[in-house]
Amino acid sequence: MTEMAELPDEPTGWLSDRELDHVRSELPLVYVNVVPVRINSMGEVTQVGLLLRAFDGSISRAIVAGRVLYHERIRDAIVRNLEKDLGLAAMPQVPLSPTPFAVAEYFPSKGVSPFHDSRQHAVALAYVVPVEGHCEPQQDALDLTWLSPEEAASDEVAGDMAGGQHVLLRQALAHCGALQ
Repeated sequence: MTEMAELPDEPTGWLSDRELDHVRSELPLVYVNVVPVRINSMGEVTQVGLLLRAFDGSISRAIVAGRVLYHERIRDAIVRNLEKDLGLAAMPQVPLSPTPFAVAEYFPSKGVSPFHDSRQHAVALAYVVPVEGHCEPQQDALDLTWLSPEEAASDEVAGDMAGGQHVLLRQALAHCGALQ
């Protein structure tokens, strides 16, 4: 009989690049996809924040996205990923309920769903989160642009987004009543 390796008391949630590649090849991973927005006093979306990222040798617009770490609450993953991409001064207003407006299934094979990620099979819980503070692109984000809901939902912006995120963006805006 083989013994199981002991886990550390408080797992860090981080894997080495080699371990992450192996896990991605064997299991779907849980992510959060977050559409950062600015709202007015009536709770209406006035602006949508889109990142400019370099990924897989191309540059595209993107929403905030990141893994949910082992032993991490969804709320904490939302805040951590927003702060990772928009900075510590973003001041996200985490939703009262951790219920997503959509669930996006990303597959490494194109055509299975509208969502594609060549690295892995991932399940992403999608949220619209108002941010009130100063936002600056961080880490691998090259730029952050604030667009009106109409601009964000345009075919031009959809053409600048990869992996089907434009579908999720339009779903987010429809969910908020920001599309006419």
